[in-house]
Amino acid sequence: MDRTILHCDCNSFYASVEALHRPALREKPLAVGGDVEQRHGIILAKNDRAKRYGVKTGEALWQARQKCPGLVIVPPDYPLYLRYSRLCREIFMEYTSQVEPFGIDEAWLDVSGSTGIFGGGPQIAEEIRRRIRFELGITVSIGVSWNKIFAKLGSDYKKPDAVTVISRDNYREIAWPLPASDLLYVGPATSRKLASRQITTIGRLAAVDPANLRRWFGKWGDVLWAFANGEDRAAVAEFDELAVIKSIGNSCTAPRDLEDDGDVGLVLWVLAESVAARMREQGFVGQTVCISVRDRGLHSFTRQRKLPRPTCLSSEITAAAMEIFRANYRWDEPIRSIGVSVTDFSHDDIPVQLDMYDDYQKREDLAEIERTVDGLRRRFGNGCVRRAALLRDTDLTGFDPKADHIIHPVGYF
Repeated sequence: MDRTILHCDCNSFYASVEALHRPALREKPLAVGGDVEQRHGIILAKNDRAKRYGVKTGEALWQARQKCPGLVIVPPDYPLYLRYSRLCREIFMEYTSQVEPFGIDEAWLDVSGSTGIFGGGPQIAEEIRRRIRFELGITVSIGVSWNKIFAKLGSDYKKPDAVTVISRDNYREIAWPLPASDLLYVGPATSRKLASRQITTIGRLAAVDPANLRRWFGKWGDVLWAFANGEDRAAVAEFDELAVIKSIGNSCTAPRDLEDDGDVGLVLWVLAESVAARMREQGFVGQTVCISVRDRGLHSFTRQRKLPRPTCLSSEITAAAMEIFRANYRWDEPIRSIGVSVTDFSHDDIPVQLDMYDDYQKREDLAEIERTVDGLRRRFGNGCVRRAALLRDTDLTGFDPKADHIIHPVGYF
């Protein structure tokens, strides 16, 4: 028997949550973005009214304002978005334990074992859609199919607040006329390669000899053919909190160019403190630290290093980031932007192997201090407690690190 799989996609998630908490903005074109005064002004999300003006995710704020002079831009509030993401998952979990998040605003659900209790896939999807709208105040589009790829295609097919069923009876009429780029992981480069061979729709991709696709794309050609023909057999994973987030990071386009290691160290402290606080909030420790650097000439690189033990301490994250930086940068140009992220997560309550050469009591004391500072900052604002070292250059360290916080979801594969 075919499976019954749903893909739930919250509509304009960041902007919808912001409008819910800022009622005065509900009828205005709204976008979530960075701070143009701090040189990191891009659109992260937008509502339907902004979309009508042609505002696009990823474009500069000044470009968006040219298209829509009345655009209201608010800074991102990731803790609020994560809270609504959890509330959505709590509703999903009432129907199945097979809930596989795909980012914080999307998830697949395998409800095959629940249809005898709640009804068929379309009925369950309609019930979830109504509940999210009336219980949470946001909307969701849901695709229903027998595989994950077509279920996701269905959630994108009709927006907002809609349910689309792609079945074995209708997938040729619904899915195959769509652009090939609508398939998951068919990005711009793959689209161009397909278009150069006059393969512009999912139906034309499905009709191509798999051997040709394999010759053009290697093993990825088999994946493309399977996706287009509805032959994806990937299972929907059982829910795991660790699967929601692959890495937590923070980046910053500095208010001025960074000229030496001292400048870099100050900015890394601010970023690492924000990353560590977000990890503690999620109950995570991580063992791999990664930095990204872009210089004034817009040349960039990314490097990472595995730590000897998992951590959520900003001091250890900063030290590792600085070691990576010193080992990989030669100061040919001043630095324009820099980022820090941590991955390779485990839960912070998992037992660890002790090391006789490490001072675990000191690390626990430091963690308790940082948790206390987290509480103070949540209550009184980010600037209520600051490290003395950061006061050496408040113009450089005075930015709000939450404005560019990044939470990376685990990929499909």
